[in-house]
Amino acid sequence: MKDTELAQIGITEDQTGAIANPIYLSTAFQHAGLGQSTGFDYTRTKNPTRSHFEVAFSKLEGGQASFATASGMASIQLVCSLFKPKDEILVSYDLYGGTFRLFQYYEEQYNIHFKYVHFENYEEVINAISPQTKALFIEPISNPLMIEIDLEPYYTLAKEHGFLTIIDNTFLTPYLSTPLKHGADIVLHSATKYIGGHNDVLAGVVTVKDPDLVQKFELLHNMIGATLSPFDSYLLQRGLKTLHLRIERAQENARRLAEKCRTLDGIEEVLYSGQTGMLSLRLKTDINVDKLLRHTDICRFAESLGGTETLITFPYTQTHVDMPDHEKESRGIDEHLVRLSIGVEAYEDIESDLIQALHKSREGVIQ
Repeated sequence: MKDTELAQIGITEDQTGAIANPIYLSTAFQHAGLGQSTGFDYTRTKNPTRSHFEVAFSKLEGGQASFATASGMASIQLVCSLFKPKDEILVSYDLYGGTFRLFQYYEEQYNIHFKYVHFENYEEVINAISPQTKALFIEPISNPLMIEIDLEPYYTLAKEHGFLTIIDNTFLTPYLSTPLKHGADIVLHSATKYIGGHNDVLAGVVTVKDPDLVQKFELLHNMIGATLSPFDSYLLQRGLKTLHLRIERAQENARRLAEKCRTLDGIEEVLYSGQTGMLSLRLKTDINVDKLLRHTDICRFAESLGGTETLITFPYTQTHVDMPDHEKESRGIDEHLVRLSIGVEAYEDIESDLIQALHKSREGVIQ
């Protein structure tokens, strides 16, 4: 079972019998002679600790190879390196602001075109296809509006047209979803989030199953050099061992909080897919967002997700700050939207903290 596989990650099979995998900090590896190698030469190209994580992660994903990078954005940049000028990629209309910013840069500097479409509207996607279209880039649960996408029709569509299907699976993780097993070509994660799980490591990972893509990414990963350090690789491996426990608890807390929030005065809309620990709240106009963020005690105002702690993010000035105002407004990312990454605290503490903060943040309430 996947729970057992996760819990057993990192146990070595070497002569030491170590239960925890060692961290190999060496940047160089000795050769016995010309043309002879242990399989490790220079740590940018390959490192034992990083390899242990990559092999374990690839197995979870159902892929042939994983490539651990220095950040989630480095993973997306690695994938972007596959494309050439005038290529077009159809992209989730609602998506992480950092991805939007990187795509803007690639469009301006390299003439690679990113066309934003609503993947929840299949006909719109069909109509957006052009002779230059090379790939689909999809967030299966979008950030920050939590729009859930049925991926199956797009696997079929991509195969019919010869597109690559690229899935940013950061919210779901391989514990909840394994797109490579169902038709995706490339799956990437900001491993900083649920994979690491403790807000103490910056990392990304790309996984593929096609041998040709494996060869391309082996070349690009080594050549670009934004590879993950041995210590951070160890932290990701350690994070995986409790992924199932953290995801299950975060999901349970998020489901209960979403249900409660639908009854609370001061909340206009609850955006929750029913999966993961991620949800967004659209607050009523009489709620002062700044006061809300100042008055939470358990729920921390910080810009990340997927850790053990419950975090509140204000996308308008944080995750999507570099998105032009008209783009934010067209997507519904306004000054009344907050995003919550629900942690593994006692549910009652999360709920009571949010309720008291809502009360204190209502306009006219004197503190």
